[in-house]
Amino acid sequence: MHAYRTHTCGELRADDVGKTVRLSGWVHRVRDHGGLLFIDLRDHYGITQIVADPDSPVFAAAEKLKPEWVVRIDGDVVARTDETINPNLPTGQVEVRIKGLEVLSESAELPLPVFGEPDYPEETRLKYRFLDLRRETLHNNIMKRQAIIGSLRDRMRGAGFFEFQTPILTASSPEGARDYLVPSRVHPGKFYALPQAPQQFKQLIMMAGFDRYFQIAPCFRDEDARADRSPGEFYQLDIEMSFVTQDDVFDTVEPILRGLFEEFGGGKPVTQKFPRIPYAEAMRKYGTDKPDLRNPIEMEDVTEHFRGSGFKVFAGMIDMDVNTRIWAIPGKGGGSRAVCDRLNAWAQGEGLPGMAYIFFRDGEGAGPVAKNIGPERTAAIRKQLGLEDGDAVFFVAGLPKEFADFAARARVKVGAELKLSATDRFDFCWIVDFPMFEWNEDEKKIDFSHNPFSMPQGALEALDTMEPEDILAYQYDVVCNGVELSSGAIRNHKPEIMEKAFAIAGYPKEVLEERFGGMLRALQYGAPPHGGIAPGIDRMVMLLCGEENLRQVVMFPMNQQAEDLLMGAPSEVSPQQLQELNIRLALPKPKSKG
Repeated sequence: MHAYRTHTCGELRADDVGKTVRLSGWVHRVRDHGGLLFIDLRDHYGITQIVADPDSPVFAAAEKLKPEWVVRIDGDVVARTDETINPNLPTGQVEVRIKGLEVLSESAELPLPVFGEPDYPEETRLKYRFLDLRRETLHNNIMKRQAIIGSLRDRMRGAGFFEFQTPILTASSPEGARDYLVPSRVHPGKFYALPQAPQQFKQLIMMAGFDRYFQIAPCFRDEDARADRSPGEFYQLDIEMSFVTQDDVFDTVEPILRGLFEEFGGGKPVTQKFPRIPYAEAMRKYGTDKPDLRNPIEMEDVTEHFRGSGFKVFAGMIDMDVNTRIWAIPGKGGGSRAVCDRLNAWAQGEGLPGMAYIFFRDGEGAGPVAKNIGPERTAAIRKQLGLEDGDAVFFVAGLPKEFADFAARARVKVGAELKLSATDRFDFCWIVDFPMFEWNEDEKKIDFSHNPFSMPQGALEALDTMEPEDILAYQYDVVCNGVELSSGAIRNHKPEIMEKAFAIAGYPKEVLEERFGGMLRALQYGAPPHGGIAPGIDRMVMLLCGEENLRQVVMFPMNQQAEDLLMGAPSEVSPQQLQELNIRLALPKPKSKG
């Protein structure tokens, strides 16, 4: 007999009745039922019920078992009686009558219970992550993650892609976040950077003639944590293709994502043909470039209905600034004062004075706004939005770039309050036609708004003749249920376009050659038209597991402060290590308590 097991804890079935078996695993829980001990023994594969009666030679030893002790048991498989069958367990038709027991290791008092998965502070869960990972939900999420990655690899190879690895130690690149820097011992005063993405390398792979590349790529960004973004590191399905248009990328990626979500989505419907929404339209209709299309609400501009109206707050804003806009958020079924008051109170909780509204009943509008603008303007708003009695409309006003974020959240809130948003499907879309450049208010300069290596729409002519902020790029995002899965682009493949684009963003040619010399040289020796995308693995797994926090689908995540509480990173290093790297610390002085 094997030293530890003949079967796993998830393997035994009715056909095994009568066999003598050996199992090893963790004590999940122990129950004493009038002299009979029931031990749930757990391993990676499942749970088997072990029974010890007072006549068993190991009964006394079994009584001492505690949760999370690791044990080996020998025993006979017997059938459960009809009334004790557990239909929720694959092994629920049988149990093992124990004949032998060996404690392989004991557990100290648990800081975090495994059985029952009670809520515990995240700090405790991350510090004792190895215990947290024993819990069924998290354990299953991690197993689903590896299955998803395996499926992605199969799908990519089936689509004709080749898997290549790119360097982890590389040069700093303006990808939109801070780099993690690694000091060089052999080149004093110089630093490597951990890649924010394999962007330049995957383009160089195309220029080297490999045609179709993919990688489950680790990426490193020194940025603050969010529920949908891990601090420090994350993984993405990195893709690049040669001799392709934007349509080719979409036609290749859509079946891969659609098939993946159909395979692991638990039967939920998945968008069959992803709609394409221009960035400007997405911002106007949804207030965000990552709209959740399960929510049917589309905002509309109703500025003209308030111009010169009796609602002096909005009319005055319009007169004061020609860029002022009034956006309407239609609320089907929200036509009651109670609903409007709740949403108004929510807006106040978000730091606003409130949220103006009209609700419709008896063929006319009601509320302060309707009274002030009059029945004709109220009827025009109702007609534009297609509203009926029992419906409502809510308004946000000001400069769109300042209120868009609130408008987006208000749209989500209205959809949830009125139960308009679906929860049982995966709605995908492409966001296209992103601006190539944007104004960087912090640095008071024009900067890249997305990927700096993208092809501008109109190519060199657009860069030469158009205002920078009016230039669109062949850049796109793929969004699912309000979560941005990835950005991508058709790349610029001509050196003169690269030089001009970087010059507009304030990079002189000598800086361009210093920081991106490899890419610039490669473009000078025959680069194919190419493009790609990089859907985030962590975010896809989060959606497919029905989680709202990435730390629920990452095996060893950091906390919100980018700390690894399990391993104690980041940590101090010895003076000798610093000396070898020619580094002297200049730490900030502690703040005075006075």
